[in-house]
Amino acid sequence: MELTKNISQTTIIKSLFAIILGSIALTISAKIKIPFYPVPMTMQTFVVLFLGVSLGYKIGLASVSLYLLEGILGLPVFSNSPEKGVGFLYFTGPTMGYLIGFLTASFLASKINNKDSFLLVLTKLIVATSTIYILGLLWLGTLIGWDKPIFALGAKPFLLAEIFKIIILAIITKQIIKLRKFI
Repeated sequence: MELTKNISQTTIIKSLFAIILGSIALTISAKIKIPFYPVPMTMQTFVVLFLGVSLGYKIGLASVSLYLLEGILGLPVFSNSPEKGVGFLYFTGPTMGYLIGFLTASFLASKINNKDSFLLVLTKLIVATSTIYILGLLWLGTLIGWDKPIFALGAKPFLLAEIFKIIILAIITKQIIKLRKFI
């Protein structure tokens, strides 16, 4: 009985540590801008997918949720904060749909397993990433109006960078999945 209690406490502590580290990784990935054509690239979507693949859906979603909560509460964790605002007001701005899409993407990425072929991993990562853009474009269109070129503003400039990140992640996914057993 005592051994079970200690294992459970250890598991909870490891999980909380992984959730906090995941949130920190997501914050760092939001702040580092890599020169890329046609717009600078952050590694947020890569980290969101990485969290799902490496931590599984529960801890991956908890990490993304903690990150979003930190931002909503006013911590400058989002990509363009504090320069363009903080807190709930920033969260409900043009990027809210994309930020919410982080949850679906992390969840879907967690469904990748070691038995999946490279092509299936690639497909699942594309689908997961697509949910970020679908929710992002839906919110953006609602916010700024559907008469604007929503796809050209909210997706097209980022597609090349997304393809690059998805391919890199697909290549290393099998090794990442092996890390799950340590969490």
